[in-house]
Amino acid sequence: MDLSGFAVAVWIFVCLCASVVGYPNGKVREACTSMVPCHGSSPQLSPEHTIAVNGTEFKPGDSIKVHLSGPDFEGFFIQARDAEHLDSPAVGSFVLADRRRSQLLTCGRAKNSAVSHTSKAKKKDITVYWVAPGDAPKHVQFLATVVKKYRIFWVKIPGPIVSQPDVLSPTPPLHATSEAVSTSHPVSYISKPFSTSGCGVTKFCIRNPTNCDPGSASCFFLSFQQEESSVFIEMSGPSEGYLAFAFSHDQWMGGDDAYLCINEDHLVHVSAACLRERSHPLLDSENALEDVSWRLADGILQCSFRRSIRLPAYKGRFNLDTSYYIFLADGEASEGGLIYKHHRQPLVTEGLYNVTGLPQDIGGSRAPRLIKAHGALMFVAWISAVSIGVIVARFFKPVWSHSFLFGKELWFQVHRMLMLTTVMLTSISFVLPFIYRGGWSQQAGFHPYLGCTVMALTIFQPLMAGFRPSCHAPRRQLFNWFHWSTGTTARILAVVTMFLGMDLPALDLPDPWDTYAMIGFVAWHVGTDVLLEIHSYCLVRKAEVIEDDRVQILQSLTSAEAEGRLFKQIVLTVYVCGNIVFLVAFLIAINKV
Repeated sequence: MDLSGFAVAVWIFVCLCASVVGYPNGKVREACTSMVPCHGSSPQLSPEHTIAVNGTEFKPGDSIKVHLSGPDFEGFFIQARDAEHLDSPAVGSFVLADRRRSQLLTCGRAKNSAVSHTSKAKKKDITVYWVAPGDAPKHVQFLATVVKKYRIFWVKIPGPIVSQPDVLSPTPPLHATSEAVSTSHPVSYISKPFSTSGCGVTKFCIRNPTNCDPGSASCFFLSFQQEESSVFIEMSGPSEGYLAFAFSHDQWMGGDDAYLCINEDHLVHVSAACLRERSHPLLDSENALEDVSWRLADGILQCSFRRSIRLPAYKGRFNLDTSYYIFLADGEASEGGLIYKHHRQPLVTEGLYNVTGLPQDIGGSRAPRLIKAHGALMFVAWISAVSIGVIVARFFKPVWSHSFLFGKELWFQVHRMLMLTTVMLTSISFVLPFIYRGGWSQQAGFHPYLGCTVMALTIFQPLMAGFRPSCHAPRRQLFNWFHWSTGTTARILAVVTMFLGMDLPALDLPDPWDTYAMIGFVAWHVGTDVLLEIHSYCLVRKAEVIEDDRVQILQSLTSAEAEGRLFKQIVLTVYVCGNIVFLVAFLIAINKV
């Protein structure tokens, strides 16, 4: 590795280590050559800090005092290089004056050839001593990278040039800021929301919700417009933190070409990045983006930029004349510009698209199809089939006991049909998340554990029913109790599991609507159950038999129950209609995510 920019490596390593906020200990070597922090933004152009030395001449073995000072700063990185070849490795070595605030770093083979901070504590100045090597060049210039905050930094601030005796000063004077200027692009401001004009005609657009207006407070918008050998990109959406999109070869995060617009203190920074599996993006230290613009107004973040279709000189940048899955995500960002994991599933296109090919105007989904199917089947099974089947078995035995279907009472056949439908739908739905994830999900909390429990109880119920004793068998009461308790436990756990599943990132139904709707369904079912229980109790009271001054409540349902046949049928009809309303609402919500 070359001998420059060791201190800046500290900052690059900060970015590479996503689990750490910044990298306060300064021990990074990835930027020894460029001295550019990997902070996802361009360096500032006008330095606020200065480097001073206590002499202008040196001989091999001499020690020169180097003093860096200016407004408060958190990080720094100091090197000495050949003044006539600033891209060459660092020369000489340093000696510390204050080990609490500075530390020695080794870039390449030159030991102690750079100095960096030991913590992100604010400081106004730093003093170190440079020792000239025996093979020192004729002219040496001191360079410093200074980080004021995460996204505010200066690269290769030029310091004094010191020379060996009887050597003429280098001509013309060299300026170490040339690299910083070359990697920085001017930033302008967007005056109004983006327009969908040209979507599907001259530019490729992605909108969520479908056909939404980028000016609305709920619209996520991404467009690509080819202009000769480059592509002009626009991205906007409701976000106070960051917006990001990525090109991917599959529908899983990892190995992707990403682009981020990050709001830091009401300033938007635009950067390219690489995504490696499920970790924080690695922001590029070199900016391949041009014509960068941004706007932040009314809670909507907008940014636009241009990049070449092909960027062979930039590692990790995909060619834009190939088809990819496209991700669009948003999330929160800290004050220092560090981003947090998106709190909901990113929008992902349903197929591979070439953004430089035929212009299209498409939507996307934040929930994979298999997860949508999983949720839909579970709602059908446990909101409709189970609920109606339980009501029929509990309250309609006397009403439908004299009606037969295929040799069995009508209530029993309806109950059995609905419960077998529940078993079938639950079994199909159960395997879909495993197919999607390729195994067990470690990020779904208690949902998969409860789901497995519900699946086990769902299979156990019909197996137990297959060994049901006859009506007058001694063990029939024991069977009834087990059958009821197992079914009730499964229903309660299923509702809890659905509550938890609705807010998982893979589905994430609209909040708090989903919670209120599920509470409404539970109240609807319990209310109907209580109403029918009260009605049954009133009928049983009519069937009291007074014998020996005692009131005996008939234990079996008699013809008194049949008197309420019309009432029960009306209640069942209303209940089924209500269930259908809840079910349709949930299915519509699932389809829209």
